[in-house]
Amino acid sequence: MAASNRPLVVSVVCADGLIGSFGLGVCHEVFGYDRRHMGLPRFDFGLVAEVPGVVRTDTGLGIVADHGFDRLERSDIVLITAWEVFDVLPSDALLTALRRAHARGATIVSHCTGVFVLATAGLLDGQRVTTHWKWAGELAARFPELDVDPAVLYVDNGSIITGAGTAAGVDTLLHLVRREWGAAAANQLAREMVVPPHRDGGQAQFIDAPVPACQDDLLGAVLDWATAHLAEDISVELLARRALMSPRSFARRFKATTGTTPHSWLLGQRLAAAEELLENSDAPVEEIARLVGFGTAAGLREQFARRRGVSPRAYRQTFRAASAAGTAPVQLDKHRLGAGRVRRDETRVEAGLGQPA
Repeated sequence: MAASNRPLVVSVVCADGLIGSFGLGVCHEVFGYDRRHMGLPRFDFGLVAEVPGVVRTDTGLGIVADHGFDRLERSDIVLITAWEVFDVLPSDALLTALRRAHARGATIVSHCTGVFVLATAGLLDGQRVTTHWKWAGELAARFPELDVDPAVLYVDNGSIITGAGTAAGVDTLLHLVRREWGAAAANQLAREMVVPPHRDGGQAQFIDAPVPACQDDLLGAVLDWATAHLAEDISVELLARRALMSPRSFARRFKATTGTTPHSWLLGQRLAAAEELLENSDAPVEEIARLVGFGTAAGLREQFARRRGVSPRAYRQTFRAASAAGTAPVQLDKHRLGAGRVRRDETRVEAGLGQPA
């Protein structure tokens, strides 16, 4: 995302009767306020429609789109919320505007069934994407050239991010904030929004068999303890003992409740803690590795490069330089492209506490 002294232009695409009310609210919450005190840049937030004026959301709420599609010619971020009746094809004017924005280098984010619009524009061919799990089969059937993964919250392909349904829109935009402006800004924004600060894109969209509330309370206490003791040697056996379960039962309950494995969840917590220390402290990489439980700097570097695509030192330099200059850092990571099919496995599930998407 290009850095300059001007506000970053953020535009939400609106189509009469099709725009998702929830997604629109999330977009406004993240980009519609002045949050420079959190380390975010100035945003010029606006709604665009083919014909500016009053448009209706999926719930019938009237909103005013002040801008036409010409605004997309200068937008840094283009957001498409749920396209609530995706049998209604996007207009040629919208498809052309999106293709031009993409070619110019804008970051485009879809929420839920908004991915159908990007697929119709031909911007996703050969890419791994996601949508609400309920519509993943329909997406794969209509666009067999896509690699549709219904089991994740969002997929980051660099200039295009596709998100799953409903609450996953929050995760998707917080991921964008984290990617561009750092963990500290994303965490502070999440706290202001009263939502979990980070659920990895690989987090499962839904929970097959949630455990009773009393079990959830117990598991939550175990996870709180683990988060506070990342420097220690934490094993599944240790966590299971604290939960008063056998290791096998604990692992099964953990996966059913969070959508991921204890190992992957712990890895995600350690990486998130390392990010914050790299951004906000002068501690050497060796010390950070010890504090978050990787043991050695080599261990931290290996996991950071594998999961974040850069070295810890490069990550620190990127966000320190961005903070000093008041500009957005360069993009840090990209996902591999895939082949066209719906994924049935959860091998890419990485980390994060599970909540229904």
